[in-house]
Amino acid sequence: MIGSILVVLFILLMLIGIPIAFVIGIVAMIGIFNVPYIPEVTVPVKMLNGLDSFVLIAVPLFILAANLMNSGQISQKLINFSLSIVGHIRGGLAHANILVSMIFAGVSGASQADTAGVGKILIPNMKKQGYDTENAVGITAASSTIGVIIPPSIPMIIYAGLTNVSVGALFMVGIIPGVLVGLGMMIIVYVLALKRNYPTYQKASMKNFIKQFLDTIPALMTPVILIGGIVTGIFTATEAAAFASLYTVLVGMFYYKTLKIKDFPKILVDTLTLSSLSLFALAAANALGELMSYYQLSIWAEQFFTNNIGSKWLFLIIIIGFFLFVGTFMDAIPAMILFIPVILPVAISFDVSPILLGIITIMTLAVGLVTPPYGLCLLLAAKIGKLPVERSFVAVVPYITVVLVVLLVIAFIPGVAFYLPELISPNLF
Repeated sequence: MIGSILVVLFILLMLIGIPIAFVIGIVAMIGIFNVPYIPEVTVPVKMLNGLDSFVLIAVPLFILAANLMNSGQISQKLINFSLSIVGHIRGGLAHANILVSMIFAGVSGASQADTAGVGKILIPNMKKQGYDTENAVGITAASSTIGVIIPPSIPMIIYAGLTNVSVGALFMVGIIPGVLVGLGMMIIVYVLALKRNYPTYQKASMKNFIKQFLDTIPALMTPVILIGGIVTGIFTATEAAAFASLYTVLVGMFYYKTLKIKDFPKILVDTLTLSSLSLFALAAANALGELMSYYQLSIWAEQFFTNNIGSKWLFLIIIIGFFLFVGTFMDAIPAMILFIPVILPVAISFDVSPILLGIITIMTLAVGLVTPPYGLCLLLAAKIGKLPVERSFVAVVPYITVVLVVLLVIAFIPGVAFYLPELISPNLF
């Protein structure tokens, strides 16, 4: 009885607009307080224990690195470099939007920071160049989802902590899917550019390309150092995040000289604001996870799938559909905290590797970043473009389709995602 009441309460609180982190905390507190065998002190203890992890320090540090890049105008350097590569193609600025998101993803691991930083520069510029506002917003929001697919990725770090799989292995598996999503989006842009006659830039001369490349080398080296260091075991994901922040400070202050001491208070406030929301949701989800364990949801789920779903492929389709639904109203981090402990034993029983489940889960939840009502990247891009969310969502649908197609390919042909990591570092698997 109490379980049904909690489900209704969960839905009701979301419908009246209470932030999901507080919804999870309220439901966890009420649920545990009404279970006689679980002491009330379990709620704060579980919330604290949920944050008592060395790997979680990487969350604010990667967000800090992204904010430093944006404030230090390093994002603009990446945009200029991207334009020198793809600017001459029809719809060049839109292609550069996607390419810079792929590069930015290799530094920050935070899609929201990509939307905010790149969007503030590119959405107004795209509108000035003759792009319709809907497509400018749609491309910016959709390409930001690549930020959690191409490593480093904050959701990958959280997932690795939940399942005890290798962070390096997850990072490696995310490379090919992320690149495929980016290329697929570029194909959509090219088709639309031909139909709508979007503008092009003059093809960059070799001299200009080399100049842009040399100017961007310090920023481009960041993902190489981070991913290489984690995969080879030189440093952990948390140490990589700390390095990324320190490296970005040094590059911004002493190489580009665009980052000033006076910028740091705002950078730190923005970092704390964004990371605290994610971490509070994570802590609350950990408390709710205790309640779900009491009701033995993982055992119930395993029995349900074993008795009713006999196919591995049908199981994967159900999981994708489930996380597509969950992602519309919940961030990836609390969603994984709540549901991965329930789903993982079932996945293993169907011979689905935890790493494959991880990339499928993360890619599926990435779609939630651009689907209302949660759709944080969509909301940010729409606000920058001064466009209603409804019209923004229509514009983003073709790009969501690309993510879903790549997702299905990875789910049913895992070798596509595993090819590169098994080639480079087979010992990880």
